[in-house]
Amino acid sequence: MSFLQNPKKIKGAELFIKCLEEEGVEYIFGLPGEENLDFLECLSKSNKIKLILTRHEQGAGFMAATYGRLTGKAGVCLTTLGPGATNLVTSAAYAQLGGMPLVMITGQKPIKNTKQGKFQILDVVDLMQPITKYTHQISSANMIASEVREAFRLAEEERPGAVHLELPEDIASEETRRRPLLKSIVRRPIPDEKSINQAVELIERSKKPILVLGGGANRTSTSNMLLEFVEKTKIPFITTQLGKGALNERHENFLGCAALSNGDFVHRAIQESDQIITVGQDNFEKPPFIMREKEGTKVIHIDHITANVNGIYFPQLMVTGDIANAIWQIKEKIKVNPQWDFSKMLLTRKAHLEHSEKIRDDDRFPIFPPFLVRQIRKVMPADGIITMDNGVYKLWFARGYPALHQNTVILDNALASMGAGLPSAITAAMIFPDKKVISVCGDGGFMMNSQELETAVRLGVNLTVVILNDKAYGMVKWKQENMSFSDFGLSFENPDFVKYADAYGAKGYRIDNSENLTETLESCLNSPGVHVIDCPIDYSENDKILNKDLQRISSAL
Repeated sequence: MSFLQNPKKIKGAELFIKCLEEEGVEYIFGLPGEENLDFLECLSKSNKIKLILTRHEQGAGFMAATYGRLTGKAGVCLTTLGPGATNLVTSAAYAQLGGMPLVMITGQKPIKNTKQGKFQILDVVDLMQPITKYTHQISSANMIASEVREAFRLAEEERPGAVHLELPEDIASEETRRRPLLKSIVRRPIPDEKSINQAVELIERSKKPILVLGGGANRTSTSNMLLEFVEKTKIPFITTQLGKGALNERHENFLGCAALSNGDFVHRAIQESDQIITVGQDNFEKPPFIMREKEGTKVIHIDHITANVNGIYFPQLMVTGDIANAIWQIKEKIKVNPQWDFSKMLLTRKAHLEHSEKIRDDDRFPIFPPFLVRQIRKVMPADGIITMDNGVYKLWFARGYPALHQNTVILDNALASMGAGLPSAITAAMIFPDKKVISVCGDGGFMMNSQELETAVRLGVNLTVVILNDKAYGMVKWKQENMSFSDFGLSFENPDFVKYADAYGAKGYRIDNSENLTETLESCLNSPGVHVIDCPIDYSENDKILNKDLQRISSAL
């Protein structure tokens, strides 16, 4: 609606809320301060947007970023100035590196007439500049409509990421005759025919092509086209950690997820290939392979945007534009080459499955990580969602937990931040109330945002949290051991997690033998409310299995 059609003056904060409504915003996750009170008052009158009050700004940012990841629409979070804004920095980086659409709104003291000097004032716009796609202070209520529209466009436009707007107190209360701008209609450009033909020619001429699916391939339309491509060509595929679930990982051509740095079965398969086709891969995620100038392997980069070329990734061909369309065009033109040989690649899949079957120790207590992975996969329905914090268990799940649908394994392999597992699970449980949701957290990561248990209980979501209790920062401890350093500086004590859960109004459980793990998981998943499971975990064989054994077995293939 043009402001000329309705010249009545309204507050800047009211216009801001109307702009958010026009963008289709459902939730604002946040922890407001006094600089947000005008905004908060206007938000209270909205019948379209719900405020999700959190216990920490970082939790609000993680929740909003996960909303963006799961829906494709920008998640929105709100904080005050100063410490409220600085607490959002990790969440901003999490969304920016992970390709999640996020709009952050922070408050600020009046910019035209302040009486508090520099109290709590930081240059938040400058602070956010290196970790966002766009950051700006709104200096006039007349700018709000265009700034909000631009913020959402940038946040959601490929490659998605974080955007920040600062709304000072006096601008929130300033009057304006402006009204929201309508959302623009945008059609993604399709790749040009010449690049498609070149890709087809390279793949047809190759002897051992392989697909590598990254986070950018984890879109519904892209997944459908990828399945048709794989079914037609039978080209094997692997995923990165952010690409998990792009295709059903029980597909016969799935070779595995690139979870380790090197030496795993998937790396052997990649080394066997002479033509790598990356789909939606970028340099923000830990690379699944390293290019070397003297090797003969060629790389085709298929993505919405061109690749950031560096010393380990320099594709010989870049096919840029809508990914789904690119895959469709290649699928329609490509002819299956009878000389393609996938035998050794598929042998790595067979070896991986056989190795997984051998590492069984179901009676061990504390719980053996592969056993935990199998039990959670056993109790979770195909569309159930697991979210993970960051820790060594993430490698076990990335390698051993088959994702059967898109966005059913929510982990972060870009910023790889601790503290995101629980907030992400709360968002998943909110927007998919009919799906089973489990958050798997290390004890270190869980305690970083454990206060959000109160948020989960207050919201009435159905959620199971599994805390892997080893009383240490296990990932770093493993690396410390691997480097033959002394055991120092990484161990701690935990609270009684059962009592801790009960104190928040959740239900706490403790696993005291391997036999009651499955029963406890099933009971929690089939009961309403928030459940917290204290699960002692045994990481003593991390180095043996994930390093020495894999190096020995895969090198023999």
